[in-house]
Amino acid sequence: MSDGSQAALAGGFTWLDWTVVLALFALTHWIGKLSSGKPATIREFFLGGRTLPWYAVSASIIATEISAVTLISLPATVFKTGGDITYLQLGLIGLFLARWIVALWLIPKYFEQEIYSPYDYMARALGDRARTITTVLFSIGGVLGQAARVYLTGIVLQVVLFDEFAAFERATGVPGLWAAIGAIGVVAILWTWAGGMATVIWTDAVLFVIFLLAIVASAFYAVTHVEGGVATVVELGQQAGKFRFFDFEPTFAKANTIWAALIANTLVGVGVFGTDQLMAQRVFCCKSKREAQKAMLASYLSMAVAVSVALLGIALHAYYTQHPLSGSAAALYAEKSDRIFPIFIVEVLPAGVRGLIIAGAFAAAISSLDSILAALSQTVMTAFVLRGKVPQTPQAEKRALRASKLLVLGFGVLLCVIAALCEVVQRDARFKDVLNLALSMPGYTQGAVLATFALAYFAGRRIDASGLTYAAPLSVLAVVGIAWHEPWTFVALKLGVTALALAWILGRIVRRPEELAPTLVRSVALALGCALVLWIPDQGWKVEWPWFAPSGLAVATLYGYVLAVPRKETRA
Repeated sequence: MSDGSQAALAGGFTWLDWTVVLALFALTHWIGKLSSGKPATIREFFLGGRTLPWYAVSASIIATEISAVTLISLPATVFKTGGDITYLQLGLIGLFLARWIVALWLIPKYFEQEIYSPYDYMARALGDRARTITTVLFSIGGVLGQAARVYLTGIVLQVVLFDEFAAFERATGVPGLWAAIGAIGVVAILWTWAGGMATVIWTDAVLFVIFLLAIVASAFYAVTHVEGGVATVVELGQQAGKFRFFDFEPTFAKANTIWAALIANTLVGVGVFGTDQLMAQRVFCCKSKREAQKAMLASYLSMAVAVSVALLGIALHAYYTQHPLSGSAAALYAEKSDRIFPIFIVEVLPAGVRGLIIAGAFAAAISSLDSILAALSQTVMTAFVLRGKVPQTPQAEKRALRASKLLVLGFGVLLCVIAALCEVVQRDARFKDVLNLALSMPGYTQGAVLATFALAYFAGRRIDASGLTYAAPLSVLAVVGIAWHEPWTFVALKLGVTALALAWILGRIVRRPEELAPTLVRSVALALGCALVLWIPDQGWKVEWPWFAPSGLAVATLYGYVLAVPRKETRA
């Protein structure tokens, strides 16, 4: 990073901006505390006592979905040379279909029982092993995906508050980016610790309002500083092809096509809203199935936010066409294209409005981070501490609540560490765009989680979860194979396949010699799957992130069923 160029750009964050930021967060904290109360049981901590209104839950879903990636990276994606709004296909089409699928089929299933997560539903259909497998998969995907979002917000804060973080670095030796990430983590941990899921949802609802105000203020100042106003913004956008929405090219090598929207992102959306505890936990907080369905469908309003942010990118294109980047601003943009909006914040926006925008970016990051902390704590607590059981005494409730809060702290620290490491990952050419980095991370495990739900829904009475023990890692390896073609990929896949084969031999052939005949047939099937995983990287296929989850879903569903033990074979 060019400290000299950034120092020349910085220095514009005033006492008024700090006043706006602190006032907004004090208000948010007060509303969250007033609305949530103090949880006394894990049911209240994780489900808000199932008393939360649908509109608050819906706002929380939106706030978590949009994240800082939407506010910062989407305008940059539209702004860059050749950029357009084809990304919006994925949400306007794919996530629309996904929400209806979740509302009509998944939510009714979940509300038939008193459960805390989709993984509890899968465990009741396939056995406790299903909960363990999906909890591990969700934890990996959730940590990776949200860490990338926190990393992006850290970049923004580092640019806008360069002087403050530079002074902190001189005093402590801690890099400014790490300090920015740590600040986000501390606030998110404290809010989640204080009141559990109820606090998360109510603070998310307030943070969503702050986020909207930030978008409106940014768009207003961008358009009003373009000579000719809206008409010129539209004209320049059309000339540069910024309004291109559909892409009908039949390819897996591009993320933003109509086919990815209709097929891949619909499946991704079902995973995100229906089987990913980060989002699903919110609908479990609703009073009834009907309220949960309303919350899910109403959250489609998030697409209005995404469209507004994309249009902000077009407005930034018009502004910088008339006022080209130069000097330190041009140097900063050349280093990281995602900095275009932070540069605009510092260079153009007046005092007070800058504070509002930073509060919006900070709000987006915290709403994502506190949400994943609550979700990770709940799933790990249920799967590995409570093992699907509910505490029966007040003393047991207190111990469980204390353990849940410690998990929030532990996962918060882990997420911040991985967020700091994202800077290394972004050096890869395909992840120069942080939007792709953040969206691709959960895809490695999402397909296997979706497959577990599919097997629980359609085949839960016929098979157990034993096949998923091998199908889930095989699915992850397959996605790694299509996503990466580096020299280390083949070595990593060989190690993974070898470990999987040894686990199969020890788990099925050695421990169950009496079932040798059916096991040999399944062994051949697994061997073919392992060979396929090793064959994939040599093909040099380029497959973009929307197709990661569908690919993993296909592998995990097939092998989760084929390698499973039918109920009649399952030992008592």
